[in-house]
Amino acid sequence: MTSGLADNVRKYRRTAGFSQEGLAEASDLSLSTVRKVEQGGDARVETLHALARALGVTTSALFVTEAPRSVVGPQDDANRQHLAELRRALMPPIGLLPHVAELTEASELDATKQRVRDARALYEQDRYSSVAKMLPGLLRSSEAAVAALEGEDQQHAVKARSQVLLMTGQFLTQVRQYDMGYYALAEAIKLAKESDQTHTAATGVVGMCWLLLRQDRFDECEALATQTAAEIEPRLSSATTQHLAIWGELWLRVAASARRNNRPDEAKHARRMAASAAEAMGREDMSFPDHWGGFGPATAKMKAIEDALLDGDARGVIRQAGEEELSAKGLRMLGGVTANNWNRHRLDVARAHVLAGAHQDAVDELTSIKSRAAGWLTHQPMAAHIVTDLLATRKRTLTQEMREMAAHLGVTG
Repeated sequence: MTSGLADNVRKYRRTAGFSQEGLAEASDLSLSTVRKVEQGGDARVETLHALARALGVTTSALFVTEAPRSVVGPQDDANRQHLAELRRALMPPIGLLPHVAELTEASELDATKQRVRDARALYEQDRYSSVAKMLPGLLRSSEAAVAALEGEDQQHAVKARSQVLLMTGQFLTQVRQYDMGYYALAEAIKLAKESDQTHTAATGVVGMCWLLLRQDRFDECEALATQTAAEIEPRLSSATTQHLAIWGELWLRVAASARRNNRPDEAKHARRMAASAAEAMGREDMSFPDHWGGFGPATAKMKAIEDALLDGDARGVIRQAGEEELSAKGLRMLGGVTANNWNRHRLDVARAHVLAGAHQDAVDELTSIKSRAAGWLTHQPMAAHIVTDLLATRKRTLTQEMREMAAHLGVTG
């Protein structure tokens, strides 16, 4: 039985005048991969991107609406159980009567802000279980504070709750609980807009765009990020560093979605805009909670290297990753980058090594990432794809490091 995806690929292939062999050559994929897709097999998004580029259509044009496959098993049960308390605090049941918050004590605003900082520090340290345990209490106490306070104090409480919701949305997106993450981010953006916190709302949009990217919703991500960037466009000569950083991150989201959607001209324009913001800043900015991500010249450079990987230019990725501004000395001069951005960049380098046939170099990169962020690595599908491809293409016996990495990522031969 074929699928709608298979039908779309076949339709566009015939429209373009390709045989299966011709499409395989034009997309730089194996004939077996093209046949597998047209027979209804699963395909990674990077495979669909390569097919779309060869066919001259957007990647989104290949997507279809079909019934999802059943999700069953111990891991699904465990996720529901582990996040039950967080779900109750974030998404309480709604009936005909007004929602009444659970009885809890409203914490002092300064205490709430400090606890958000603590949660962020735990998140950056890869301590996801600790973050999950902190968030329900933060959500309840911040909701109680908004309900209990009035006037200017209530406005400060709303801002604090927006930050709690942003932290919750970011965490849930990281651990791939997208529906809950969407709800948290949407509530954060709504609260921030209602209280005229434009930059906080825009920060929420950056997070929302990250979630959309992870769901392969490229068209929506590009449109949302472009629209928001236009709304908050700064005067480069006088804008604050935080304003420039948020604006630059929005353009990174535009570039990432457009590039994955086979819209290279739009992606290039977005990269130029992000580079303009980074140049105006001069250094990296990680001034949480004013700016939740990390952005600056080094981050813009790392994200631009992704384009070479999407084009299959493995040697280009490796060459650019070794340039001076991304060296240890260069990063120190620019103020450093966030752990998540750096680790994601090094995953790109590991992927490039696999494509270039340098298996040990790829494993060395993964091992280095594991030493810094073992838990983070298990939440990255690209890491599992890298090891899967390595196992499929390596002709010699696996090293002990390779076996250990496969076990850590749950990849079987």
